[in-house]
Amino acid sequence: MSVVLVIFGFILLVIGGEFLVRSSVALSFKFNISKMVIGMTVVSFATSVPELIVSLQAALTGSPAIAINNVIGSNIANIGLVLGLTAVVGTIVVDKSFYKMNWPALIIFSFALYYFLYNDNLLSFAEGLILFVAIILFIIFLMRNSRESDISDEVDDSLAVVSNFKITIWLLIGALALFFGSEWLLDGAKQIAVTVGVSEAVIGVSLIAVGTSVPELAASIIAAAKQEKAISLGNLIGSNIFNIGSVLGLTAMIHPIPVTEPQILSNDILWMMGFALILLPLSYVKKRYEINKFKGFLLVLGYSIFMVMIFSHK
Repeated sequence: MSVVLVIFGFILLVIGGEFLVRSSVALSFKFNISKMVIGMTVVSFATSVPELIVSLQAALTGSPAIAINNVIGSNIANIGLVLGLTAVVGTIVVDKSFYKMNWPALIIFSFALYYFLYNDNLLSFAEGLILFVAIILFIIFLMRNSRESDISDEVDDSLAVVSNFKITIWLLIGALALFFGSEWLLDGAKQIAVTVGVSEAVIGVSLIAVGTSVPELAASIIAAAKQEKAISLGNLIGSNIFNIGSVLGLTAMIHPIPVTEPQILSNDILWMMGFALILLPLSYVKKRYEINKFKGFLLVLGYSIFMVMIFSHK
């Protein structure tokens, strides 16, 4: 039964996330918001809502380890699994935005999160506020240094003519699917943790994290297989920045998140920072300014080692 809850929970999160993104974009068009603003704010935050709901539910229901490791594990999976497998399917171009904006921001957010948690084993309201304000400033910086054409493909023009009634229905479907999806996922995941005999931190950094990364994985691999356009490394790791700034930032502002399991600081978050750090030298090794099949294989191998280690030590 626990496995069924997890599967249906994931399905509802994907459905809810999709409806929320569509309704949010359609609503933004109603207010004559530009496609650049929609792409960089509305879409970015809407796609992070499933992770936000899961982390918030976990924090409020007494599972802070899942709340934290949902984000830590998703960030590891986005680089090791999503980026790695996508590069195996098709080479990923390393653009200038990666060096100038995305990678430095990822490192700053990652180390800030580590410092906040290590300092007093708690992500407080004030620290969550700092992370959230930082993500707002990062978005403003991106918008000032981007062109409309850079993100136009991310926004579906057909959503500009959607009726108010349909937008309302989409919002309701999205909200209900996200609510029940997060509840079923967390209930099932906790049951699996008890059955398998592992901690909630392990379940959060593995099962839940991979599940919330599946939409990004599917979208990236399909885009790479079609070879319709070069896939930006900056765009792929951008979700990691939003996970820390918006998901954990907002969750901590609503309910402070304590570190209840030592491996979060002694192991899991160190792997997250390691995967973030390795991206820079990896983009320069051998073929510069691209992540090719071999480099993608190395990332997947690293992720596999991480998964084996967390289960073998618990």
